Amino acid sequence: MTDSPIWEPDVLPGYESLTLPLQPDDEGEVVATLVRRAVRDDEDLPDVGVDLLYVHGWVDYFFQTHLAEFWERLGVRFYALDLRKYGRSIRPYQTPGYVTSLRTYDEDIEAALTVIGHGEGADGRSPARKLIVMGHSTGGLILSLWAANHQDRLAGVVLNSPWLEFQTREVGRKVLEPGIRAHAALAPRSHLVNVDQGFYVRSVSSRYDGGWEYNSAWRPDTGWRPTPAWLAAIFRGHERVAHGLGINAPVLVLLSTRSTPPVRWSDDMMWTDSVLDVVGIARRVPDLGHLVTLARIDGALHDVTLSAPEVRDVVWRETARWFHGYVAPPPPPPPDPPPAPAGPPWPRWLDRLDRLAARAPEPSRALPRARR
Repeated sequence: MTDSPIWEPDVLPGYESLTLPLQPDDEGEVVATLVRRAVRDDEDLPDVGVDLLYVHGWVDYFFQTHLAEFWERLGVRFYALDLRKYGRSIRPYQTPGYVTSLRTYDEDIEAALTVIGHGEGADGRSPARKLIVMGHSTGGLILSLWAANHQDRLAGVVLNSPWLEFQTREVGRKVLEPGIRAHAALAPRSHLVNVDQGFYVRSVSSRYDGGWEYNSAWRPDTGWRPTPAWLAAIFRGHERVAHGLGINAPVLVLLSTRSTPPVRWSDDMMWTDSVLDVVGIARRVPDLGHLVTLARIDGALHDVTLSAPEVRDVVWRETARWFHGYVAPPPPPPPDPPPAPAGPPWPRWLDRLDRLAARAPEPSRALPRARR
């Protein structure tokens, strides 16, 4: 990577992106992509000395510009990372989303943080600035595991419906895991059954019942067929969460109050999480760390930031409250009041005489002598 990275105009208007070369794997060349808002001369946004790196979920990429604008209004410099084999980073010869270990993404994250100024090692750090990481769904699982291994680099972690446990919960996961692990060893890139019927897409895409526009080539309606190697890596991540991560930094988890099983379409899917089991996820939240805030958002979709406007207002309010309580620098103390203007000296003299008179003993009075 060059000393002066070259940012190019992004597919999102008003944003720019940077390609991050990574070590090639057995499918060929590999890259990740970092995205940020382009600097505008007519803007005067606050800067409280905090940087944020956002990581998307499965079959996803960064397109949530309203999320970036929310953080920037708080004075946080926002960056988003399209992981290898997702979104801007996928190449025609690659298996979408394919990895055999979630630790593989450490390289993607480190490459992004080095550009931002929070790279590993003293030379890459930005000690005057704090770092928050934010992840959605699978990105939430990836960043939770990464945060547990990089405790000293974080000021906070924000998780948007993180995939902390499989939809069948721990019992079902342990039943499935041996078969998935054997399948991964024999045919790691073979395709599993895809249970995604496109209901979640229907609730968010402006082409259906939702209100959001995005690139359907990077976020296809019925997703990708997962591979056994990838799912085995997810299961290992779930098991590690179940044993406790011990994250020391403050953690905020944003989660819908209800799930709707994606068996058949229901209008409830416009107001609930139709991807994950939120009850199972909520039970895993205490396993994340020592200071964890769980905000249950009524009416929220799987990506809570794509919910209806009135629901998003709750998301912004709870996120801002957490940020100001745990991460943002305290406001400066109020200035000292100006000294009182000097007046004529005689009021001070009278005040001193009054104090002296108050301290003086009263003169004793002699009793009259009785006459004989």
